[in-house]
Amino acid sequence: MLNHRLNTLCFAATVILLAVLAFTDLLSWWWLIAPPLVWLVIAVAGSGLVQSGYHIKTLYKKKGSTVKEVAITFDDGPTPETEKVLELLARYNAKATFFCIGSQIEKYPEIVKKTAMAGHTVSNHTYTHSRQLSIFPVEKTVEELEVTDALVQKHTGRKPMFFRPPYGVTSPNIAKALKQTGHYVIGWNVRSLDAVIDSETKIFNRIKGRLAPGCIILLHDTSQKTVNVLEQLLLLLQQQGYKAVTVDQLLDIPAYEK
Repeated sequence: MLNHRLNTLCFAATVILLAVLAFTDLLSWWWLIAPPLVWLVIAVAGSGLVQSGYHIKTLYKKKGSTVKEVAITFDDGPTPETEKVLELLARYNAKATFFCIGSQIEKYPEIVKKTAMAGHTVSNHTYTHSRQLSIFPVEKTVEELEVTDALVQKHTGRKPMFFRPPYGVTSPNIAKALKQTGHYVIGWNVRSLDAVIDSETKIFNRIKGRLAPGCIILLHDTSQKTVNVLEQLLLLLQQQGYKAVTVDQLLDIPAYEK
């Protein structure tokens, strides 16, 4: 897997080689334009795709699984819609993982408590969910994570070990911060796009077409639209013999600090 360090080393080696060839008139100096462009494309794509593991190792599915288990995950809560999600999950005897924003936890602490008490996993999604997180100084990113950890621990009694970066974007500074905090980075391999698609049918079909054993599904507990899709999804899982479990159960890793 190509990571940021390897990409940069390949870029430097290529530039040196092309410069030598250009200096000896074997190539045009115009060839030196190509390596920076290739490096930039790879870096931007890798940074924007959390499952690529470009900056830091990311867990985004249970590889090679044949067991009919999936993990449904929800980002950006808690919100009033979270309670509807919890009701549906209970009705279908399903478990899920919630990546919570710290500032939202402060608004709806009772919902976080209710989520944990129902046996779902509560995880870290930063305090502010800022679009600028990737350019924050390392110290500020660490603060975002630690403040949210403390809020989850305050209201659930447990300190989370799972983190999902907002928008799935990573950077060298985020990677450095995570090495300090020790969180597992959790991605996904089934993106519903429920935050940008209006049609419930299209959202559901995106998930249905990508459903497979061991997959991690990304949803948002922020709208009635997603609640409606969730009910269709849970019915589909039931019909096809799937079990919805938490990420820690799916991947067999600890969700909370011991």
